[in-house]
Amino acid sequence: MAVLSLHNVDYAIGSHPLLTDVSLHLHRSDRLCLTGRNGTGKSTLLRLASGRLEPDSGQLSKDADVQVAILDQEFDPGMTGSALSYASWADTATPDEPELQAARLHAAEEALTRLSVPFDTVLTSASGGMIRRVMLARVLASRAEVLLLDEPTNHLDIDTVLWLEEYLKRISSRDGTAMIIVTHDRAFARAITTRVAELDRGQLYTAECGIDEFQRRREIMIEQERSVHREFDRKLAEEEVWLRKGVKARRRRNEGRVKRLLEMRETYRNRRQEESSVRLQAGSGLRSGDLVFETEDLSFSYGTEPIVSGLTTTVMAGDRVGVVGPNGCGKTTLLRLLIGDLSPVSGSVYRGTNLQVAYFDQMRALLAPDSTVFENIGDGYDTVESGGKSRHVIAYARDYLFSEADLQKPAGVLSGGETNRLLLAKLFARPSNLLVLDEPSNDLDADTLDLLEELLLDYSGTILLVSHDREFLDNVVTGCLVFSGPATVTEHVGGYSDWRDRIAVQGSDVPESRTAGTGRPGRTGTAALSRPVDRVRKLSFRETQELEALPERIAGCEAEMEEIHQTLADADLYRSDDGGKVQELSARLARLEQESEQLYERWQELLSIEEGQTS
Repeated sequence: MAVLSLHNVDYAIGSHPLLTDVSLHLHRSDRLCLTGRNGTGKSTLLRLASGRLEPDSGQLSKDADVQVAILDQEFDPGMTGSALSYASWADTATPDEPELQAARLHAAEEALTRLSVPFDTVLTSASGGMIRRVMLARVLASRAEVLLLDEPTNHLDIDTVLWLEEYLKRISSRDGTAMIIVTHDRAFARAITTRVAELDRGQLYTAECGIDEFQRRREIMIEQERSVHREFDRKLAEEEVWLRKGVKARRRRNEGRVKRLLEMRETYRNRRQEESSVRLQAGSGLRSGDLVFETEDLSFSYGTEPIVSGLTTTVMAGDRVGVVGPNGCGKTTLLRLLIGDLSPVSGSVYRGTNLQVAYFDQMRALLAPDSTVFENIGDGYDTVESGGKSRHVIAYARDYLFSEADLQKPAGVLSGGETNRLLLAKLFARPSNLLVLDEPSNDLDADTLDLLEELLLDYSGTILLVSHDREFLDNVVTGCLVFSGPATVTEHVGGYSDWRDRIAVQGSDVPESRTAGTGRPGRTGTAALSRPVDRVRKLSFRETQELEALPERIAGCEAEMEEIHQTLADADLYRSDDGGKVQELSARLARLEQESEQLYERWQELLSIEEGQTS
């Protein structure tokens, strides 16, 4: 029996329908991951399920004694008092529920401790990230039968995300707590999901499976939909040609055919068009010097609090380096020291030549909130440089899913995902050879995140990346700078998972190696950071499509080669030809043989990657 259900719900914003005939049934112990593009209505669906919003039609049903707690993206304006009093629901406590209040207090203390929030934090003066963690603690301590969690991993470091995974699984199994979770963190979703639902163009699709299996089914469904649309479009075009012939269409016996054509036109107008994808392309700058950064006994502190102590490291051109550590340890400070925004207290930072820096700031300081999207992208110009070509801002902005109407909006009114897309558009519109990215994956949907990964893997310059997204780090970086203790930074080869695996084997966080000839502990050197890492790589969405298409392409090559072989075997060809036809066919055959060989090699390469990710 469902603990919460939505029945045939419609919801529109103005004249724009956001949800259409949506039904959803949530059962005890369900951990349902709600996916979909930014702006498709995921947060709205959670608010409808919580009762905070009323649907235009349809209904929400649940038993009267079923309690629902929601972690919303928007801050609660009524948050006052201390973190512990708010998280433990002291503001709603009644004398006749002492056991419930005691349980909530205990759960709130555990959650706040694990979320690194002091109990006596004053909410009216706390930072946005701190308030967000207190809101999460309140939901976890609620003892509600249903939890609705909108991006619960935002502002959490990786260790805290790992704790949250186990906590949610524990209360789901022990107490039967049901939950709907919206998250951009793929590793988190993969770890906790028992069911998946996707919002796509106003409609909801559900499946009893995990994230990876759902993604596979989704790709098949999308291709089937495209195939149906292609066949419909072909038939519609044929009927339009027939109608334009004019005379026959006016005969009475053909009136039915005309009526069907009009119905087809209406069906086409009402079709749910496939959503556009973000198209990312970073502008390549001048080639930097081979040496990008070299630090020598670098130290920095805020007052008497040390942040970095005695760091000696080297970053070379083409390195992709992740910076990993808990919240507040100094990751952003280290980035600013490397690029020169801050000066060290002691030690030195050498910066290479010809550096062109594109800095994705976690605080989004590069954006002017009162200026329009157009003004932020163009910086006073109507054109930008993209992929070595000059493009008008309007056309360039479409690649980042900004319409002409969006271009007139002030940047300050954009959603979190839109703000991040705008910052990426602004950064990639200018040539660079060093990308410095501080939490770029926040609020991006899964499809955009996949495309960002591919862009970074293809980027010819150097990358410094701070992220709490484990899968993003694993897929992108070749080495990590890890805050392994107070003010202590060590270097490790590979991504986040490689570092954790190494700790598990070694029993402590020690550096991978020493740089030859220096003898300094904690310094692995660029050769170690940038060498290939032996870890599982998954196929991207584009590579999956390519793998599926390759057998047909190979078969087409072989069929044409066989046809040419048969033609060349015909003696009459040589008697009737002066050599031109034979030469043309022979040249074509040579090209096909080369193409076939290349296709086979690519097929085997993609198959080996696919086998590696499923083994």
